Amino acid sequence: MSIKLEDFIKENKKAFDTDMPSGMLWDRIDAELNKKKPRPVIDLRLWAGVAAAVLVMLGITFVYLLPAKQQHMTVADVNPSYAQKQLRFAGLIEEKRDSLQIFAKANPELYHKFSADLEKLELAYDQLKKELPASPNQQLVVKAMVKNLEIQLQVVSQQLSIINEVSQYKKENSI
Repeated sequence: MSIKLEDFIKENKKAFDTDMPSGMLWDRIDAELNKKKPRPVIDLRLWAGVAAAVLVMLGITFVYLLPAKQQHMTVADVNPSYAQKQLRFAGLIEEKRDSLQIFAKANPELYHKFSADLEKLELAYDQLKKELPASPNQQLVVKAMVKNLEIQLQVVSQQLSIINEVSQYKKENSI
């Protein structure tokens, strides 16, 4: 069917080519091309508002997500050997604190004083732990953390020794 149409067009081509566009058509096309179209007005306030909203959202995202990643830093991330020391000291401190609590019933005033001393050291340790992620010298902070635990262990050991001496003294003097 398309072959018949093509043949018809080829045979009658001259009949189709007789009509020419008027001269006015080209003048109207030229006039339209030369006419300046008004540019669409871009509302800068709208785009500035959108840009500001995007910046605020990015800022909020970084403020909340970036520190969250840094807060999970541990001593093992900085120095694995200090992490082992930290675990050992923490275990010993916990063990000796349990022993102190046993003696707390016999000497509550003395135990309260000892607990206050240990609380100060624990607060210092917690402060160092908070400073670790943002510190420029993390190795130094980790050393200070381990040294704090070592001091806590020494204090608890001395407290146990004092409580044992007090208990021994009370036994000797009660007889």
